[in-house]
Amino acid sequence: MRVDVITIFPAMFASPFAESIIRRARDRGVLDLRLHDLRDYCTDRHRVVDDYPYGGGAGMVMRPEPAWRAIHAARDGARRGAVLLTTPQGERFTQKMARELAACEQLVFFCGHYEGVDERVRALVDREVSIGDYVLTGGELPAMVIVDAVVRLLPGVLGSADSLAEESFGPLLEYPHFTRPAEFEGMAVPDVLLSGHHRKIAEWRRCQALRRTLRRRPDLLAQAELTAAERDLVERWRTGADEAD
Repeated sequence: MRVDVITIFPAMFASPFAESIIRRARDRGVLDLRLHDLRDYCTDRHRVVDDYPYGGGAGMVMRPEPAWRAIHAARDGARRGAVLLTTPQGERFTQKMARELAACEQLVFFCGHYEGVDERVRALVDREVSIGDYVLTGGELPAMVIVDAVVRLLPGVLGSADSLAEESFGPLLEYPHFTRPAEFEGMAVPDVLLSGHHRKIAEWRRCQALRRTLRRRPDLLAQAELTAAERDLVERWRTGADEAD
């Protein structure tokens, strides 16, 4: 996958994209990451990327000319891909969207700033994406989050396919994890995990995933495929009829 990031702060990406999974993907040639300084696409002496908004109001607006040039320069027409604008106005980023984007051959991120980008730039944007209902200083951090979530789904990036198969938002939250020692600060690992009984361990993990999802993200249960027995168990938990772990 080729990922192009258009930003006025390219140095922000140096450290995050030089570590961990992203670095591994780059080293293996799975990810071709290219950073574009938006100011390089300005034609004026001072490399100005913003201007006052028509109609008045607070703040500044990112000018269309450099954004237009940068997106056209970054977009490779021979690759199947998408231009993404990171903005609080966009659709909520989810694991489902991460999987959709992982199927692309190229992603171009335009990182917004100030009060936003000139509306005409949206003519070149395929998807507007938000990572949450809050406002950040700019679109760089959301772009990093999205790139990380997408790249780790690419074949050959993670060491084990099982790691992806059992992750959160599948749509249930993950079950609790434990490692050595078997007892720590008076807290013991559940006996079932020490039993070596794989079927019982799988049943316990499924039960814990259901219970954790109900407690923390009950909205996700509507997306889960549950057996009749599991639906009955969840309903008993909801009504307080069964409090067993």
